[in-house]
Amino acid sequence: MTKRYHVGQNMIEVLYEHDLSIEQGEFVALMGPSGSGKSTLLNIIGGLDTVEKGQATVAGAALHAMSNRQLSHWRSQHVGIVFQFYHLLPMMTAERNVTLPLLLTGLSAAQCKQRVRIVFELLGISDYLQRRPEELSGGQQQRVAIARALVTDPALLICDEPTGDLDRENAEQIMQVLQQLNREHGKTIIMATHDPQAAKYATQVMLVGKARESEAATGGSAR
Repeated sequence: MTKRYHVGQNMIEVLYEHDLSIEQGEFVALMGPSGSGKSTLLNIIGGLDTVEKGQATVAGAALHAMSNRQLSHWRSQHVGIVFQFYHLLPMMTAERNVTLPLLLTGLSAAQCKQRVRIVFELLGISDYLQRRPEELSGGQQQRVAIARALVTDPALLICDEPTGDLDRENAEQIMQVLQQLNREHGKTIIMATHDPQAAKYATQVMLVGKARESEAATGGSAR
């Protein structure tokens, strides 16, 4: 796949004839310098952006052939997204923030509430249900953000620098959560990160950009 952006009179080539293959059930860490295309690659895989040339196929779906409306529908059914800065709505409780992705699913209010309670219990954050983001630490907010990504039960989790705004202790806890979701619940996880310690939790590390030819599997180094 190839992806370029126009910035004023300039054209920036973020990805050039980039080949990538990830199997279902893998936990992949994408690494590379700033500007190497990690986030762009995540956005394409998650249906948030489109390729300029080439193809992007995820779980049998040809994303490169879809309209924006089709991509939005596909994304809501198959993808959960975890951002570096959480993106929680400040005036809503944690419970309400996590409920938002369910509003377009057609589930009843009772079914939505049950799903939210399940993911909060899974992540060990049931005590946070009625707290607003300002009442939570960074690590707690990121757990709520992961709950929001999980509540629709997606097969694929896209994580863009999920530990980038956390101290080491909280970063380790978040990575342990992601590893558990991969190992015990079969979630395919694709994570962009600058953090070698976070990458150790992945089953495979892929280098993006100038170093992509050095793609290497970590194999047994995953914790």
